[in-house]
Amino acid sequence: MLTILFLGDVVGEPGRSAVIANLARLKESHAVDFVVVNGENAAGGRGITPKITIDLLRAGASVITTGDHIWDQKEIYSFIDTEPRLLRPVNYPPGAPGHGSIVLETAKGKVGVISVQMRTFMQPILENPFPAVDAAVAAMRQQTPVIFVDAHGETTSEKIAIGRFLDGKASAVIGTHTHVQTADEQIFPGGTAFLCDAGMCGPVNSILGRAVEPIVNRFISNLPALFPVAKGEVRLCGAVVSIDEITGRALSITRVNELIADTPAAT
Repeated sequence: MLTILFLGDVVGEPGRSAVIANLARLKESHAVDFVVVNGENAAGGRGITPKITIDLLRAGASVITTGDHIWDQKEIYSFIDTEPRLLRPVNYPPGAPGHGSIVLETAKGKVGVISVQMRTFMQPILENPFPAVDAAVAAMRQQTPVIFVDAHGETTSEKIAIGRFLDGKASAVIGTHTHVQTADEQIFPGGTAFLCDAGMCGPVNSILGRAVEPIVNRFISNLPALFPVAKGEVRLCGAVVSIDEITGRALSITRVNELIADTPAAT
């Protein structure tokens, strides 16, 4: 059995500090073999930097997935080709920097990870995620049956649809982007573990990780405003998936949802 820990969207300094401070403990307590972290909101709530990528990898992340904010920090353009463990969505057109998938060796065999971005209510609108991820999974299955897919999207229907589409092809399909953890963890008939949204690793007293007052005022006034990352206690959300490393079928999926007291800021 091979166990994967997935942590949902890391939001700003509070989220990444909590992840860095607690990842080793989570790995030990859940007997984790492999860690995937969605880091696309880790830099001030928008994008990720080379330094944050390195910090998360050093803390124990095996692969970092992303989504629609992947290019928000300009230095990532030149960096992403140098770090294959940082993934952008696989359904970018040919020629985009970086890669959307990776296969890594572990003590229990190879593990593949794919980052894919949905299209409904998402910007930018990328290539159709269904044929893109289908081709990526088919190619990956030549190397390993253990395949984890981060489906980054706004609507539950589209994420459920891609989970059903990949049932029996991928070991796990877990959604990200909405920052709100869903309670629909299950294993589909073909052996694919599914969770519509992992939730976020970010401040509890917030609106999706951002300070409350500016967002409430924005809804009231319709006037533009800055939305700083909130402060205070952090909730770490995600899932633990156990997989038969021979067949690639999921054996179990359990949500992670932990309240973390204030964590010292990361340097």
